[in-house]
Formats: sequence, C-alpha cells, structure tokens
Amino acid sequence: MSESATERLSRLLAMVPWLLAHQGVPLADAAAEFGVDERQLVKDLELLFVCGLPGHLPDDLIEADWEEGFVYLGNADAISRPLRLGVDEALALIVGLRTLMDVPGVGDRDAVRRALVKLEAAAGAAGQPAGSVRVDLGQVADADVLTTAEDALRLRRRLHLGYLVPHRDETTERDVDPMRVLHVDGRWYLEGWCHRAEGVRLFRLDRVVSARILDVDGTPPAEAQGRDLDGDLFAPGPDDHVVTLALRPSARWVVDYYPVDRVTETSDGDLVVTLRTGDLAWLRQLALRLGGSGRIVDPPELADDVRRVAAAALEGYGERDS
Repeated sequence: MSESATERLSRLLAMVPWLLAHQGVPLADAAAEFGVDERQLVKDLELLFVCGLPGHLPDDLIEADWEEGFVYLGNADAISRPLRLGVDEALALIVGLRTLMDVPGVGDRDAVRRALVKLEAAAGAAGQPAGSVRVDLGQVADADVLTTAEDALRLRRRLHLGYLVPHRDETTERDVDPMRVLHVDGRWYLEGWCHRAEGVRLFRLDRVVSARILDVDGTPPAEAQGRDLDGDLFAPGPDDHVVTLALRPSARWVVDYYPVDRVTETSDGDLVVTLRTGDLAWLRQLALRLGGSGRIVDPPELADDVRRVAAAALEGYGERDS
C-alpha cells in the first residue's frame, strides 16, 4: 500500500528519538517496531542521512549507519526527544475537539471525547484558557439535514433533495451522490454529483428543504472531481456573464457577501466591482435591491433592462395610489 508524505514524516519524526535511545538495534527489530519491512526502513534511513539543521554541511546532517545490520544514529540531538505540543498548539487542539463535539453527524463521537479527555489531562492548568473560546460554526435550517447528509456519505447512498433556489423562489428536486460535507465561511455545504445538472455542485444545507436517503448506490461517477477549496469557493464557469457594478459606500457589503473578481475604489469612496454570474435574473434582483446605492455599469443592455423593470414597478405603485 502506498502511504502519504504526512504518514512517512510522522514515522521519521518518531524514529529518530527511538533509534537514539536504542543504539545498535538490529535492523529487523527496528523495522518491526515501526511496522515496516527492512527494505522500507533502509529507505527511511537513507532519507534521514540527508536531513538535519539548516546549512546542509556535513556537521549539520544526521549520521546514520546500518551497514552491518545494526542501526546507529548520531548528530541528531536537536530532535532527540519525542515531539511535544506547545501551549498554543494544545489550546488549539482542545478548542478544535470541543467544537467537533458540537457538530451534528460526527460518526465516532466517543473517539473524539476520549482524545479530548486525554489532551485536557495532559495540558492541565495550561489548557484552562480554552474554556473561554467558542467557535461559531454557523447554523443549518434543520440539524437533521446535516445528519442525513453525513449518513448518506457514510453509507454511500444517493440523496434526494428538495433544494431552494432563492433568486428564482423555487424549490427544485435533485438526486445527489454525496462526495463530502464541508464547513466554509460559517456555512455548511454538501458537495456531490447532481444528476439533474450532470455535474459536481455545492449545496448550502440551510437551503435544503428536505433530504431523504434512497436505497440506491451513491458512488459518484469517475469524472466527479471535488473543488479545490484553497481557491475561491465558487469557481466561474465558461458561460458566466461578466458584470461591472458601481457601489456607493452603503453597498460595500456586496463585496463581503458575494465572490468578486476585482474591486477598485474611486476617489470619492465608491467601489467599482467586477463579478461573474451564470444567472442574470439574480443580478437584476440584486441591482433592484441596491436601489440608489448601486448601479450596473456593464453590460449596458443589462443596465437598460433593470431600468425598465424599475420604471414599471414605479408605475405600478402610482396606479395603486390613484
């Protein structure tokens, strides 16, 4: 089985202090201690041989010798003791585990609880400040929705969702093969293969009206690829419209609330914002909502359309008053 770089690094960090404390240990015994074969252990020792302190001069590198079938390690005093958490690291882990305990749908809550108890006991008085920290994970409209999504993911079953599309004020019916449940920027999302859209989609769980697990295999197709969350949460599509808005200071919230491509501040404090959308109806509603605090600069035909809708609305108010 292949292993990740993180798994190998963890073994190497544990291996150095152990080998320093067991000089001359037979190669086979050392391999058995770390659950690898002798061939893998030799590869690890070859890697340790070129590791050390910054500078990479001979005196900076770890010395490793195993030629006679017995392992000797030297020049590794800097990491001779097992890794220990600093106070800040322990506090961060305690806060994280306490937060995880409050998350609906966590599978093995007992394992989280056991880890938390051990960590709190090890931290002692140093861990007390963690009690004053609370993490707001946001709210979902129905905690059962999150639990159902987690269960479908764990069981590899398809989900049937009733999903609200706010800008159309419409509830759509969708069958989704779950890929993962995410918490990003204070909101919960389900990422999955949507059979209605025939593609990977993100669903905000607070917009899920109903969720039901189907007795159907929910394995996503081979072409389903999860979104890279190191970038923007919502990636632009090839058919998206590019729209430029001019925003007064009172409408700056738009930049914080919606993903934008570019923001430029003018000398009078206004913002010129460029964003992308696949749904111009949503943009029309946003422009009408902004009123005098925002206007569409480009494309001009969209700006004209919004003006016509606004004028018709005003005429309607006038007829009703008369």
